[in-house]
Amino acid sequence: MSKIIGNNDGPGGRNETYQIGARKEVSRAQAVREVKQGLHKDTHVVTINNQEYVRDNPDRSKADNVNREK
Repeated sequence: MSKIIGNNDGPGGRNETYQIGARKEVSRAQAVREVKQGLHKDTHVVTINNQEYVRDNPDRSKADNVNREK
């Protein structure tokens, strides 16, 4: 289960920052670096419109998605 939650704080509800564990405001760039380094299992990076974002790996649960409220 991912411990990363998107803050939906960018234009159109995009994630510019994420909550990771006790850290409430981790920049998108830092979160992407950490995922690429393998620090957060069950997550991966996607590129949308030349911007990289953190996403939860697919499974049957919505409760552990990065964007839990959507």
